[in-house]
Amino acid sequence: MSLLLKSGNIGALELKNRVVMPPMCMYKSDNSGEIKDFHKYHYVSRALGGVGFIIVEATAIEPKGRISSNDLGLWDDSLIEKHKQLNKNIHSFGAKTAIQIAHAGRKSTVIDSTPIAPSSIAFSKEAPFKIPKEVSIEEIQNIKKLFIDAAFRAKEADYDAIELHAAHGYLLCEFLSPISNNRTDIYGGTLENRCRLVLEIAHEIKQKLDLPLIVRISADEWMNEGWNIEDSIYLSKELEKIEVDAIHVSSGGNLEKPDNAPAIQALYQSSWAKKIKENVNIPIIAVGLITTATEGEYLLENNFCDFVAYGRELLRNPNLVFYVANEFKEKEKINSSYQRAFI
Repeated sequence: MSLLLKSGNIGALELKNRVVMPPMCMYKSDNSGEIKDFHKYHYVSRALGGVGFIIVEATAIEPKGRISSNDLGLWDDSLIEKHKQLNKNIHSFGAKTAIQIAHAGRKSTVIDSTPIAPSSIAFSKEAPFKIPKEVSIEEIQNIKKLFIDAAFRAKEADYDAIELHAAHGYLLCEFLSPISNNRTDIYGGTLENRCRLVLEIAHEIKQKLDLPLIVRISADEWMNEGWNIEDSIYLSKELEKIEVDAIHVSSGGNLEKPDNAPAIQALYQSSWAKKIKENVNIPIIAVGLITTATEGEYLLENNFCDFVAYGRELLRNPNLVFYVANEFKEKEKINSSYQRAFI
């Protein structure tokens, strides 16, 4: 039996296979932040195609926390109903769902607002990026509340899990990095202090909501003096202590011109996933130019991870899981209406 097609668990959530659709921004909403028809067809087609776990794209906790003016949002109760309908449709094909709750921080390009960040350091001197406002301690408390409120809305919208976005140079990632966080209070300076906000938000979500929680991190930000894999191992161990259910391992994104950008090639992030997996006992999701069934199987067989996220490949091929089932001669796992295509 293919390991990719074997069921698995993230916390109490049972998934029918190990294939994950990672969160990928589609930029198909508008200033309302609402789910649109595009999202319905985009996500439901991957559920129909057999994906076990679909993580809906970065969804902002407040309007100025969007990456762009076309991002999804979950900052108001009025946005819940369309997410609930989306989940109903995805669930009807046997997939489980999470939503990535996010704040863009200094990488927000929303035209009519000033971005915020742990320190007043711009991501880039070039437009559309702006110099962010350094948040006060009081504002940090409000950010925590916004994340918790968005998590409650996600539960009400029938998501099966929540992913906290602490990767790719967005707000929580900015707090983690010694390059983007120059604070001298309890949220800056030492590694422990820079991890504090992520850990506080994750802990509060776990305390208040009965849902599995995943945290997505950039395992290394590709800078000589920046956040690195040892820091990520420390954070992952701390997240495990507060009963976070899985770590989703990506990299980069916090600096416009990194010192040590890796060659962007197949499996280029998987070694970081493996190092983290060797240090914790909770599931690891690997991601990063994984495109074939053989590659995914290799990662699972060799204990790089527990689940495999296919991003670009699922954009190209919504029926990826059927191809995997055909390749591993498990055609019974292909939707009956599509089986004749694989004779």
